[in-house]
Amino acid sequence: MVFGFFGRRAAAESELAQLRQRAERMPLLAGLSRAELTQLVALAAVFARDKAFTGAAGLVVKPSMVVSVLLQMALPVMNLGKEALAGWEEVVLYPSAFVVRDHWMAPGGVVHEGDSVLIGQARLDGPVVLSWPDVKRSTGRDGWNVVIHEIAHKLDMLNGDANGFPPLHKGMNREQWSQAWAAAYADFQQQLEREGEMAEEGWLDPYAAESPAEFFAVLSETFFECPQGLAEDYPAVYRQLVAFYRQDTLARLSTLE
Repeated sequence: MVFGFFGRRAAAESELAQLRQRAERMPLLAGLSRAELTQLVALAAVFARDKAFTGAAGLVVKPSMVVSVLLQMALPVMNLGKEALAGWEEVVLYPSAFVVRDHWMAPGGVVHEGDSVLIGQARLDGPVVLSWPDVKRSTGRDGWNVVIHEIAHKLDMLNGDANGFPPLHKGMNREQWSQAWAAAYADFQQQLEREGEMAEEGWLDPYAAESPAEFFAVLSETFFECPQGLAEDYPAVYRQLVAFYRQDTLARLSTLE
């Protein structure tokens, strides 16, 4: 099933009001000023017209589901504009985790394939795919957000395969980005080696150590939901994310304390 939230007409006041009402109640968006909420809702309305929402495996997509995804999608690109999410047109929602067939090349050039169970996937040449139950779980501020994670991958893919090095804005320094991220990634991998399972009790999900691309996506989740640990342990990375997303989330969320 393909769901078009705004249909063929411009965003109606009632539909904008629905986005606004949900935004004002979503814990993830706490701390945004009224002007920022207005900006975010307007951007979400643009995505509502630009993106098709498709239910997979029998899932019937409802307006409330679309609203939740739209608002979470809009948060990381609130100050980047609609162009940040250009080049793809569909969000696919599953009723649970879904299975995908992966192909990868092992050392020596041998190609392997196998099934993976995922709750989210951003495809370089296609849609963002999400598990709806996990989207619902992502509206709080616990450092875990599957929508932000996949949108971070999409931003990373604006210059090719996801590798943790998205296209930087004018004025950002590539060398400073590389140094900050490489140092933090190496430090976190060493921490996991030292602490083993104890590392799972920290603020950063061990999944972040899977690859530089996952490190960027997981830290993007943390940046928007609970940035305190990130700012304290990896301040250089925090500053890079402030510059990249054009938001100072620590300052914003500190107003809630």
